[in-house]
Amino acid sequence: MFPKKRLRRLRKSDGMRRLVQESRLSVDDLVYPILIGEGLSEPQTTKSMPDIQIMPPHMIHDEMQKIQEDGISAVMLYGIPQRKDGIGSSAYDKDGVVQNAIRETRRSTPDMVIMADVSMCQYTDTGHCGIYGKDTVDNDATIRYLGEIAASYAKVGVDVVSPSAMMDGQVAAIRSRLDDEGYTNVTIMSQSAKHHSSLYAPFRDTADCAPKWGDRSEYQISYTNSRQAMLEVASDIAEGADIIMIKPAAMYLDLVAESRRRFDVPIAAYSASGEYALVHAAHTQGLIDKDAVILEMLGSIKRAGADIIVTYFAPEVSRLLRRTGGQD
Repeated sequence: MFPKKRLRRLRKSDGMRRLVQESRLSVDDLVYPILIGEGLSEPQTTKSMPDIQIMPPHMIHDEMQKIQEDGISAVMLYGIPQRKDGIGSSAYDKDGVVQNAIRETRRSTPDMVIMADVSMCQYTDTGHCGIYGKDTVDNDATIRYLGEIAASYAKVGVDVVSPSAMMDGQVAAIRSRLDDEGYTNVTIMSQSAKHHSSLYAPFRDTADCAPKWGDRSEYQISYTNSRQAMLEVASDIAEGADIIMIKPAAMYLDLVAESRRRFDVPIAAYSASGEYALVHAAHTQGLIDKDAVILEMLGSIKRAGADIIVTYFAPEVSRLLRRTGGQD
């Protein structure tokens, strides 16, 4: 006997499909990463990340206003400094590239949620995410510097610091430093489950921050280990993280979903530069409908349980959602 349950009844019209839609992608979910190049006189393009520009500091004002006009309410700032050294001192310089970008963003778009990555890989002459000691990154020395970086961002008006160095105890060190200096309202969005992934390659090429030797497998999580990822998330929450993050996103949706099941904190997912580049490459070859794939990819991240999606496609998604009247 044919089953009485006909699931197509819930798909029979556009109105019905919208009525029962379980998750919706919104521009309010999006964070747009922005790369700022110290010393640049004009925007710089890169082959690794098509249509993404490294912004010169003097153009931050106009760029932020344009982003806000697109309906995007949050940005993640990354600096590309002119000077690198063994202790990444440009990262916590009061007049560093990110510090100045935070100031200008606060002036130009006071309502923008300003996030800033807290790591050292762009700033060290080794390309590693911390202070290189004897044959490895010195964890405990590094977290002191991460606290210094976070405090330098807080002093100029950052809303959210996002540690990504994958050092043990980094969240506790940053929270302690911020609180000691009176910045108790600065939010920590920890890149808790940041994996040792090939999907960071386009960003590393663009930001000139690939390790000069070795790799980051000693501190980033192997993509084979889901239980270890959950331990990292739990540890960061215990240390004081307000928001946790899974990075990359598209190939790690099981971890987004498991985090949603286990933890009652906001969850971010970072759609990495490699995810962006893969979509662009397939589109350039005429293999996919780029707009449809972007909406499906980010919509799947939302469906898995992410509250916040960091994506280089943010301006495109905003325009797509306005044109289509929302995700369907």
